[in-house]
Amino acid sequence: MTVADRDSQHGTASDFLARIAAHKREELAAREAARPLAAVRAAAEAMPPPRGFREALRGPAPRLIAEIKRVSPAKGALNPALSAAAMARAYAAAGAHALSVLTDEAFFHGSDADLVEARQAVALPALRKDFVIAPYQVYEARALGADAVLLIAALLEPALLAELHALAEALGLAALVEVHAPQEVDAALRAGATLVGINNRNLATFQVDLATTEEVRPLLPAEATVVSESGIATPGDVRRVVAAGATVILVGEALVTAPDPAARIGELLGAVAWSS
Repeated sequence: MTVADRDSQHGTASDFLARIAAHKREELAAREAARPLAAVRAAAEAMPPPRGFREALRGPAPRLIAEIKRVSPAKGALNPALSAAAMARAYAAAGAHALSVLTDEAFFHGSDADLVEARQAVALPALRKDFVIAPYQVYEARALGADAVLLIAALLEPALLAELHALAEALGLAALVEVHAPQEVDAALRAGATLVGINNRNLATFQVDLATTEEVRPLLPAEATVVSESGIATPGDVRRVVAAGATVILVGEALVTAPDPAARIGELLGAVAWSS
């Protein structure tokens, strides 16, 4: 049982996460029926070594994970006709350090093909951004060529979070463990997370507040690589989260909706230098 399942029984989890958990169970059953776990595991273990996702995020702040997404449950259609390969090439040329590719179909209109096409188009490491609730999906991510996998603390019981984190590392994948609130930090750290995403979006209300990064970052070890996610659209936003201790930003909506994504990346990556 996921955290969302458990909490929804008591009326405390967001409807969004509960709906995702229910849908992912159905989707997972269909995928396993079409391609058994043993086959996916064999494919994952036969893949060449992943690109260094964690290594790409080391260096002077801000480091940028540029996201490819067509739709947002909070905002609706963003750029539904985008080409994942073309967007990846634009991001790489503008100086992005890594990619995040939405592969969830039901809620974000993404696909596994988007991940494959984006990663083949550039040399950047890529995060498969989806809602992982079982080991099958970690093996699947590696079999698709992903270099990193997203693990959402609010979606997973602590024991399962730790199991999936260990499996990702065993496969050579970086595990970006996402937290949304202070109470999720302990489970992330107990799972062994050293690459932590702080999502500034409240999944119950969809409201975004960069104060979440400011509140949660002090609870994490100084040596952790911290990614501030959601709500970052301007140089001022970048300066704020970097001042709070995040060294990496994950930006999606502000890039896929920009008339010139490359120019927007230049603005965001130059934000800290401009402030000095």
